[in-house]
Parts: sequence; structure tokens; C-alpha cells
Amino acid sequence: MTGTRTHLAVLSLVIAGVCFLVYPAIRPYTDEASLAGAGAFASPAWLLSHSLAMIGFILLTLGLLGLYGRLRETKAEPWGLAALVLTWAGVGLVQPYYGAETFALDAVGREAIRQGSVDLLVTLTDAIRFGDGVWFFGAGLLALAAGTILFAVAIWRSGLFARWSGIPLALGFALFLPQFFTPPAVRVAHGLLVLVGCWLVAWGMVRSKPGKRD
Repeated sequence: MTGTRTHLAVLSLVIAGVCFLVYPAIRPYTDEASLAGAGAFASPAWLLSHSLAMIGFILLTLGLLGLYGRLRETKAEPWGLAALVLTWAGVGLVQPYYGAETFALDAVGREAIRQGSVDLLVTLTDAIRFGDGVWFFGAGLLALAAGTILFAVAIWRSGLFARWSGIPLALGFALFLPQFFTPPAVRVAHGLLVLVGCWLVAWGMVRSKPGKRD
């Protein structure tokens, strides 16, 4: 794998980590069953924060592709391939739901404010969040959790990186679904965990030497 591709993968992981931290940090937190919630949905912060999450997922896939390129040099390649397939499938399943969360809820918030209707807000928000798409979202997050866990195993077995360096990333995505049910401070802390995970993997890719094998 060329140095340029490695650097692009590292840069993707670094920026992805920032996106995953900023997303919960600037996301508005309000009573979403009130017109204050409608205002949150209609705010620029809502659009920006959730757009950053989607960008983070895209950059994560690019960064992990670079990681897989490094793992191909080792006996951990089969683990890396399985991990790459799962993480890419997971991101593909998650992104449509995030698109609805970002843009559909923004439109709902604006219309609820225009009509002054809390009932409209609650009804449409529940329909968007808990419709059939929620199964894709859940499956996608489970695939991401499994994929990053396999990447942690591959990193451990590869001999290219510090053995533990994939664990924070795996832990961050294993907790991605549960963290939605926690207070804002915990969600921000989770974003920090994902950032640390992305940066540790990126740092390991920079520090490792091409061609080294276990």
C-alpha cells in the first residue's frame, strides 16, 4: 500500500473522529414532544450535527479501507476482509436512517412551528423514527459493531500495530446503539471515545512499517 493511500486513510480517520465528537456536542437536546423540540429539529445545529455524523460514517469507511490495505500484508487478512465487509454494509444500512433523521425531521419541525401543532410533531416524528427503517438502522449498527470488533481482532493478530489499539474503536461502535438512550453528557463522552478509537487506529497506521509481517 502506497504512502499516499495510507496518509489519505489516516486523514479520513482523523476527520471522522472529529465528526463523531462534534455531532453529539452541538446537537440540540430538548423536549422533542414540544414546540421547543420542533425548534431544535428546524435549527441549523440539527442539520449540521447530523450531517457531520453522515460524513463521519463515509470517512470511516475510507479510513478502514486503508486499514484493510495494511492488514493484507499479514496473516490477519481474512479477519480484516470480514471486518471491512461488515463495516461497509453497516454504514450502508445506517445512512438512509440518518438522512431521514436529518432532513425529514427538519421539515417536520418547520411545519410543526408553522402550524403551532405539537400533535403533528409527535405523530410524524414517531412515524419517521420508529417505522420500518428502524430495523435497517439497528441491523446497520450491529454490523458496524461486529465489523469493528473483527478489526480489533485483526489488529491484535497482525503484528503491525500495538495489539490493543483497535479496542477503543470497537468499544465505541459496540456502544453506538445503547448510547442513544443516555443523557447528553454521556453521548458526548461516547463521541470522544469514538474519536480516540479513530485516532489510535490512524496513529498505528502512521507508526507501522510497510511490509512488516507477523
